[in-house]
Amino acid sequence: MVLPAARTRDEAYLYLDLTPCAGCGSTRTDWQHGLAQWDGALVAAYDGTCADCSAEREYLFQLPEREHAGGAPNFGGPEPSVLLDPGQWLDVADRLMSAVPTDDPDTADDAARFASAAVAEVLKFVPANAEAVPPDRFWSSQGRHVYDQQPGRFRQDRLRVVLATYEDRIGRP
Repeated sequence: MVLPAARTRDEAYLYLDLTPCAGCGSTRTDWQHGLAQWDGALVAAYDGTCADCSAEREYLFQLPEREHAGGAPNFGGPEPSVLLDPGQWLDVADRLMSAVPTDDPDTADDAARFASAAVAEVLKFVPANAEAVPPDRFWSSQGRHVYDQQPGRFRQDRLRVVLATYEDRIGRP
């Protein structure tokens, strides 16, 4: 078995936050992070106890070939994610921006910064010289559902407008 690669800790935590417990479907888990040995290799290990059913949860990820430097949030380098598909990334951005508080500028800035980074991740799935994310890039049921609802949202020109809008939101009252 080949473990999936988490490009950064931020990406791994987002994946874990979106992955429900097999026992009860909850995503409420207090994750602990460390390194472990797996099949002779050093891997990133995340474990915790489900807050709702007390099931023990554990995920192992390959370490990236190199650490991707960047500000927060830092999801990875120029390559697309293998943990989250483009529909999941866009869904995260949508949910963040739909819950932006109007009376808390710091929280609003954080949400816009995170949503901008998520939309930038979607753009990494657009192949060179292509106009949109191809349908075969959606592998999760959640991501496929987002794509099936509005495939036009995954056109590069529309994604760039959304990204610019979210980036413009940062720092505005």
